[in-house]
Amino acid sequence: MAAALAEEPRRHLGRVIVLDTETTGLDPAAGHRIVEVACIELVNLVPTGRELHFYCNPERDMPEDALAVHGLTADFLGGHKTFAEEAARLTEFLALAEALVAHNAPFDVAFLDAELTRCGLPRLACDIVDTVALARRKFPGAPASLDALCRRFGFDLSERARHGALIDTRLLARVYLELMGGHQPDLALAAVSAAAGTIAAAPREARPPRPHAASEAELAAHRAMLAELKNPLWTET
Repeated sequence: MAAALAEEPRRHLGRVIVLDTETTGLDPAAGHRIVEVACIELVNLVPTGRELHFYCNPERDMPEDALAVHGLTADFLGGHKTFAEEAARLTEFLALAEALVAHNAPFDVAFLDAELTRCGLPRLACDIVDTVALARRKFPGAPASLDALCRRFGFDLSERARHGALIDTRLLARVYLELMGGHQPDLALAAVSAAAGTIAAAPREARPPRPHAASEAELAAHRAMLAELKNPLWTET
């Protein structure tokens, strides 16, 4: 079953994986390969701290235009495992994900599906969220590149001199949370509940029971009132 690109934005409150790849080119059908993968886990729109990152040997040369983007040379990548050798780690990390989030997701999904198919593994089957589409829907007419969105939200880009899957994924996770409305409101409720549970109840002073019986004067006044009634109903048989 192929992955489905989400057409409408919605809060995926289960396990979500934010992902980015670097490649040798633009088209897997032309023989281009993945050379770097990075994933970050979110649960309930909160980063859990779990990450997966690896480089992989594309078993081919590195075109100059791709090298200019990410700076990963064929010599450097030749010392790493192939995608096929890393595939089990990746599929295990992606397992049970409710959605996969990527910037220009069709690009990353096409490469991942091509690599998984080459390994004889199933293609991606979870929902796919494209943050480019989210940004264009939220900010019509505005630039939707990752750099532009980071600047919009005030994120530091000083470490992004070149494209790198890990730093891009970390930035993208922050951008995705902002596009979905910022930090999840349930967190505030949880914090309030937790704080409330730590407040000790103030000691209460025991009060003596209040007297509620009628006094002798009140009883005498009641009897006098009854004596003035003529033919009260309770005397009829």
